[in-house]
Amino acid sequence: MASLRNGAGPFFRREGDVKVRIVEVGPRDGLQNEATPVSTQSKAAFVASLAAAGLHEIEATSFVSPKWVPQLGDAEELWPRLPTGPLYSALVPNLRGLERAVGLGVRRIALFTASSDLFTKRNINMTVEESLAVAGEVIRAFRKSVPEGFVRTYVSTAFECPYAGRMAPSVTAGVAGRLHDLGADEVAMGDTIGVASPSEVRSLASTLEVPLSKTAWHFHDTRGTAIANVAACLELGYSSFDSSAGGLGGCPYAKGAGGNLATEDLVYFCSREGFETGVDLPSLARASLPVLEAVGRSPFARAQLAVLAAS
Repeated sequence: MASLRNGAGPFFRREGDVKVRIVEVGPRDGLQNEATPVSTQSKAAFVASLAAAGLHEIEATSFVSPKWVPQLGDAEELWPRLPTGPLYSALVPNLRGLERAVGLGVRRIALFTASSDLFTKRNINMTVEESLAVAGEVIRAFRKSVPEGFVRTYVSTAFECPYAGRMAPSVTAGVAGRLHDLGADEVAMGDTIGVASPSEVRSLASTLEVPLSKTAWHFHDTRGTAIANVAACLELGYSSFDSSAGGLGGCPYAKGAGGNLATEDLVYFCSREGFETGVDLPSLARASLPVLEAVGRSPFARAQLAVLAAS
């Protein structure tokens, strides 16, 4: 894999010629586990603020049964309210979820599996193999209904499972390769419980057979290593990352798992390292404040706090 190093110091700096692609997952992954209901109007306003800050790709909601994820049970009501401009995606768990999504005009979908059978069994009551079979069915049906559509997939517990322990890179890479072979346009590697270190990122990356252009990284900042892991990915030539405004989100199936990498932290880091993101950090820092207030949280993302304190 080609390195982006230019020999200047311990890291590297680019002069705006490489753009980091951010997939904002706050409206879906950030909110899905919050017990306090957030109104559809507030969610739509949240998405509008994210779009105004310059985020171009936003995972807006999920078509999982409201029985399992009540917070996102208003997907049908929310989708038509989304402002025009960004590329929106939605998580779909199965053919029924796909039918609901396509009926509303969804053209970009996200599918979920993991590298650990114990995790998928506790999460979606399937083995990894069974979840891949469902993913194949959904992808084929989606391609038939929306030939020009975009399919992104997630491999959760890419580094470690809260039940099975550390995952061998070859196991995770095998699942990622299967998703790519099924026709996924993108595979996001998920550090579900936020344990990975840069050396582990490099080890997994060296094993992956999915092209760099079709690989994204989804880090949690549970132990404060998310930005270090982003740096490792950038050194390897990767440029697509998931993040959540305000650091919202976590994993209900992983005890103690902290929030997603905060979009504010990612944007700040990329800017200081000379990478373009197209995101206005002050606007972004304010975007999640109403939602944080609605769920009873104070801002906690580091770059967000710094920007708010300086304004």
